[in-house]
Amino acid sequence: MTDRAYVGLGANLGDARTQVLTALDALAGLPQTRLVARSSLYATAPVDAGGPDYVNAVAVLDTGLSPDDLLTALQAIEQRFGRERPYHHAPRTLDLDLLLQGEHRLDTPRLQLPHPRLHQRAFVLVPLAEVAPDLRLPGHGPVQALLNTVAGQRLHRLPGTHPTA
Repeated sequence: MTDRAYVGLGANLGDARTQVLTALDALAGLPQTRLVARSSLYATAPVDAGGPDYVNAVAVLDTGLSPDDLLTALQAIEQRFGRERPYHHAPRTLDLDLLLQGEHRLDTPRLQLPHPRLHQRAFVLVPLAEVAPDLRLPGHGPVQALLNTVAGQRLHRLPGTHPTA
């Protein structure tokens, strides 16, 4: 049995664009997992943090991994990219967030599904709407309808990047 999972990717240290593209390749190589689609890359201002702009994207996966196992795999990829967590909202070489996975609803110290703030952030909603325009966020409605609520957040698609399905 596989679940459809949505992963947010972001980086704002080093060569962030290359790091996000390389991380997409790493996601495609996860066991029991197939990369179904990826959004364009977007430059976005940090939210609740300082530092340079982020490069963000969203990946769509079909995976046989449990949410906990997928989170472990995502954190292992972050570690390979030198991710450090010196403080909350610190700049990062790579950030991988499990946004949604199938019908799973979790609220544990380690993992919350759906991600508790995904409906508030343009850097998630815009690329998510690009790869899953008909997606409905549990408790919040259609992703397309939520785009208006984040219209004031600075974000632009990076040239030369296009979604794939």
